[in-house]
Amino acid sequence: MIKLWGRTTSSNVMKVLWTLDELALPYERIDAGGAFGGTDTAEYRRMNPLGLVPSIEDGGLRLFESNSIIRYLCNAYAPDSTLYPRAPGPRAEVEAWMDFQQTAQSRPASTIFIGLIRTPAERRDQGAIAAAVVELGRIWAICGDRAAAQGGFLCGPAPSLADIAFGPHLHRWFHMPIDNRPDLPRLRAWYDAMRTRPAFLRHVAVAVE
Repeated sequence: MIKLWGRTTSSNVMKVLWTLDELALPYERIDAGGAFGGTDTAEYRRMNPLGLVPSIEDGGLRLFESNSIIRYLCNAYAPDSTLYPRAPGPRAEVEAWMDFQQTAQSRPASTIFIGLIRTPAERRDQGAIAAAVVELGRIWAICGDRAAAQGGFLCGPAPSLADIAFGPHLHRWFHMPIDNRPDLPRLRAWYDAMRTRPAFLRHVAVAVE
């Protein structure tokens, strides 16, 4: 059985949980990271050298990095899943948007999340948060327009790993106390499309903490 290390409040763990559920794969989850600790041991660092979550073990394979994990799950257990198409062109599109999540969306999203959720009000850098909201708003507008043009999700009318990569961060965007959040109807429509997935509701549409 697949073993997954990570706490359920981690956005990167949420990606893996959503994928596991979409593929109906059995797994065992082990609390790790944050208040649970356990990621700074030599044993864990052999599995994940930075001591972060998630990590998985599947047979003799140990793997870290959430986007790599969800690609592996599709390749290993559901090679014909629409989450990760086999054809080179459609697969490259999914991977491009997964990379876009890491290169463009991750940094401003982290600034907002850490600033508003993990930092006491008196210590927040409001200027940095405000600038990140503007930057992330531009990224979200690109994503919302893309999903609308594709029929609901980033790479077509059905969800793919590209949507899963963004999903936890999109949920946070709509549920953090963000000042001057831009009104993006197409982004809201993409989020509402995600909310039609039971696995998203179980693992991603949760309290932001």
